[in-house]
Amino acid sequence: MKEIYTIEDLRAWRAGGPEREIRLGVVGDPVAHSLSPAMQNAALQALGIDARDAAFQVRAPELAEAMAAFRALGFLGLNVTVPHKVAALRLVDEVDQLAAKIGAINTIAFRDGRSIGSNTDAPGFSRAVREVFGRALGEMRVLIMGAGGAGRAIAFQCRRECCPEILIGNRSSERAKTLADELKAKALPWDEMSRNAREVDLVVNATPLGLGAADVSPIVTPEYLSGRYVFDIVYGAHETALVKQAKAHGARATDGRAMLLHQGALAFAQWFGLEPPLEVMRAALRS
Repeated sequence: MKEIYTIEDLRAWRAGGPEREIRLGVVGDPVAHSLSPAMQNAALQALGIDARDAAFQVRAPELAEAMAAFRALGFLGLNVTVPHKVAALRLVDEVDQLAAKIGAINTIAFRDGRSIGSNTDAPGFSRAVREVFGRALGEMRVLIMGAGGAGRAIAFQCRRECCPEILIGNRSSERAKTLADELKAKALPWDEMSRNAREVDLVVNATPLGLGAADVSPIVTPEYLSGRYVFDIVYGAHETALVKQAKAHGARATDGRAMLLHQGALAFAQWFGLEPPLEVMRAALRS
């Protein structure tokens, strides 16, 4: 099996070839950093399920074709990551109520010839916050940097849990305002992220900043992170600049692995109707 498949691989896919065991996938651009296949494959092996998960590098113009191919090839399900979470919602047959409200999906299940989209990012984030920081999300004032698919999911979960304050910033101020208006939250200019960090309990990076080893932190005044909780949904081989500066200034900080774990476990339950082996999946992420 290859480490990463492309649209060309899907076009040449052979049902009886070496890829026949691949029935699940994570779709994104980029996708090389994703630990989702390692986590899901560990769960599949632990439960004796005859299927494999793989990574698919799919560009935005290729997404519709790829979605049609996954359905035709008899895939069981998909995880969707940046930048496709909003676009993928328009390519499935059904969406659940939460995903419809959020306007983004990160999980797709194929059942009886139909594709069903859902959003496990939202509850997965909440579970991760409680696990890592020992606090309920609804107790915290939250600053969310990013209003894309992941940012929308996190913001909607904050509203569902009645967070006392929700601040939203995005490089496109119009996008931040649109989301803030939907949730009766407060939109902030991107250059005011740092100043407002000291006004909240939890600072969340829901942008792709940090995927690149040379990416800078979205917070330019790191001393304002002192005493905060900082959740960077980005993860990878390197610690992000935001997590580094947060720790250096006395904040409790984490990367996105806990969110990946919990959203992935919820996706697994949707695909198979089984209790996911959470500790097996956690161990796979650690290793």
